[in-house]
Amino acid sequence: MRGLLGVCVLLLALPAGALERVVSLSPALDELMLELGAGEQLVGVLGARERPAALAALPSVGEYGQVQIETLLSLKPQLVLLWPDSIGSAQRQQLRRLGLQLYEVQPHSLDELAAQVVALGQRIGRAERGQQLAAEFRRQLAHLRQRYRREPPLRVFYQVWDSPLYSIGGRQIISDALRVCGAENLFSNLTLAAPQINLETLLVRDPEVILTSEPQLLAAWQTWPQLQAVKRGQVWSIPDRGLERPSLQMLKATERLCELLQTAH
Repeated sequence: MRGLLGVCVLLLALPAGALERVVSLSPALDELMLELGAGEQLVGVLGARERPAALAALPSVGEYGQVQIETLLSLKPQLVLLWPDSIGSAQRQQLRRLGLQLYEVQPHSLDELAAQVVALGQRIGRAERGQQLAAEFRRQLAHLRQRYRREPPLRVFYQVWDSPLYSIGGRQIISDALRVCGAENLFSNLTLAAPQINLETLLVRDPEVILTSEPQLLAAWQTWPQLQAVKRGQVWSIPDRGLERPSLQMLKATERLCELLQTAH
């Protein structure tokens, strides 16, 4: 009886039309659900590490790129949230054949992120909350753009990994965060999310700033003293890893990036 009462209380607390059972296959989507005030609607998430404390007790349905289908099905989700590469194409097709509703999110810009917050809020029964969050997000984003505008923009190389050398393409949301901060991704002309970069091309393009995704990647750049970024001491690791998780917290991470890039000369 006590368990039944608890379920009734939870259902009464949910907005009308809210989905009661949602599985998320991305840490960024976990965060978006919490930001929408919908944490209690989550019944499963991907992976067991680096999750918000509020979701610590939820079952894991696998790891990035490899979902445990039986575990996911046992949770009886009404909706599965995913990033394009959260699961392989074969598993994606399997989930569709099983009749599961999939909702894919992949913002390519901070403006698209705000729009997808609204769309996700509508989908899960949190429309009003989604609209409120998006409006405030857009207001703060406009402020950052105005405050950190820079002409000409800083030419920045964003390093994802070193061997082989990977960066970000122009449609990756971090590339848009750089633009907000008055900078330009050195490889914004590339469409792949994480393109492999030829070192000779990088030397020719000669960035003013080098940003690395991991602090341990910094030291190796000292072997290239001819680069402007190295000569000027402007080889830095990103100040906030939240920059790599497209949820609403990315706005604060972008602000920290802007503060760092403002010191470049």
